[in-house]
Amino acid sequence: MNDMTSIHRKWFLSLISIATLLLIIAWMAGSFRDKTAPGLQALESTGSGKPWMVRKVEIPVTEPVPASIGARQATTISSRTLARITKISVRAGDTVKQGQLLIELEKSDLQARLAQASEQVRAVEARLKEAKLSLKRAEQLQLKKLVAVAVLDEARSNHDALVADLATARQAVKEAEVAISYTEIHSPIDGRVVERYAEPGDTASPGDKLLSLYNPLSLRIEAAVRETIALPLQLGQTLEVEIPSLAKTLPAQIEELVPAADPASRSFMVRARVDYDKQLLPGMYARLLVPAGRQSLLLVPKGLVTEYGQLDIVWVIDDGHTDRRFIRAGRKISPDMIEVISGLEEGDQLLPPPL
Repeated sequence: MNDMTSIHRKWFLSLISIATLLLIIAWMAGSFRDKTAPGLQALESTGSGKPWMVRKVEIPVTEPVPASIGARQATTISSRTLARITKISVRAGDTVKQGQLLIELEKSDLQARLAQASEQVRAVEARLKEAKLSLKRAEQLQLKKLVAVAVLDEARSNHDALVADLATARQAVKEAEVAISYTEIHSPIDGRVVERYAEPGDTASPGDKLLSLYNPLSLRIEAAVRETIALPLQLGQTLEVEIPSLAKTLPAQIEELVPAADPASRSFMVRARVDYDKQLLPGMYARLLVPAGRQSLLLVPKGLVTEYGQLDIVWVIDDGHTDRRFIRAGRKISPDMIEVISGLEEGDQLLPPPL
């Protein structure tokens, strides 16, 4: 009897466990919650706000053209003589003034050449002094017919040769002084150092890059604009330029239109000046907004569009009801209006989203 009771109890507990597990599974599957059929649900009109009619608006449109920031005033510093670098006073990012000493080169051999040329000048001057006296004496003796004409000619020839030697020696001094001046390289502009290509101890050769500079006050936008929209542009015209990395939009005034197109891309180079901004640097990416005619767009107020993740939804009045409709939104035309690419037609009436 006890064995039968124990078996019945075990079966009963097993049934209760199975029933409890089935109830839990049903609850997790949502069997005890109300379900909504798939599709768009018709909602009663909210009545909150006056209907807004979708309409086409013709607005001027711009075409964003990839561009970059460059400097109108930029220069590369190089040496004009072969010498070892002894000192560089600046590094990348430093601000310099026009005429500031940037680089010093070794000049001991040039100073020795200058000293030698100076001594040569003094030696020729001494010989020339003696030659002048000899010429003067020869002229006096010739007047008295005490020396032959050949002696006078020789004295005059010696004098003239020494005059030429003195001019040559003085020119050598000037050349040595100029060569020494090349050992000190000064900044040709007010600006900022972009890059330093050498270090003290390196040998500077003529034409090798040592430093590069640019003037931050001369920054401009450079863009290759396709010919269809480039031809109407005019010098002095003001355009807008976007700097994506800084999230800025700045005015830019056209200062140069290259009067020849690139045969490969059929585009014209357009350069536009921008006001100084310490955040702008050469080489940064920009977008020049070039006028590209007018276009009819469907515009709706931004406040009537609700975003659900990647979806954009509006509430449209349809046969006296307010239906929820998915749309494809485009770019923001103004702070309050956005473009609708698809999902709406002109004449549709929208209501604010329900609270």
